[in-house]
Amino acid sequence: MCTAVALLRKDEGSDYGVEFPDFPGCVTAGRSHDEAREMASEALELHIEGMQEDGKAIPKPSSLDDIMADPESASAVVFLVEIAGHPVKSVRINVMLPADLIEAIDKATSNRSRFLAEAARQKLRRGSLV
Repeated sequence: MCTAVALLRKDEGSDYGVEFPDFPGCVTAGRSHDEAREMASEALELHIEGMQEDGKAIPKPSSLDDIMADPESASAVVFLVEIAGHPVKSVRINVMLPADLIEAIDKATSNRSRFLAEAARQKLRRGSLV
């Protein structure tokens, strides 16, 4: 198991935002510290899956010293997010879905696989298997 450095920020009048210096474009937010931390783990997991699906290499972790040497990081609260079980091998499957559902998914995202994986994880976490 390895970890990624996450930076937590809170601007006045906004939610708590989280970013990952080693994963540009991977950001999330939450209404509380706890929610932001929880969302960070999910966002990073989905981001890494998307990178793997796109054939991109997962970056080696930067040192905490290097990240904190960046003046942009000075105002952030640092925490670590575990990257459990990665890299995970993706498996291609074929599924049949109604055309209108595919159209709605395509309007909501540019990555069907990531969208469907996220929806499945959310449903499994809730224990809603019916």
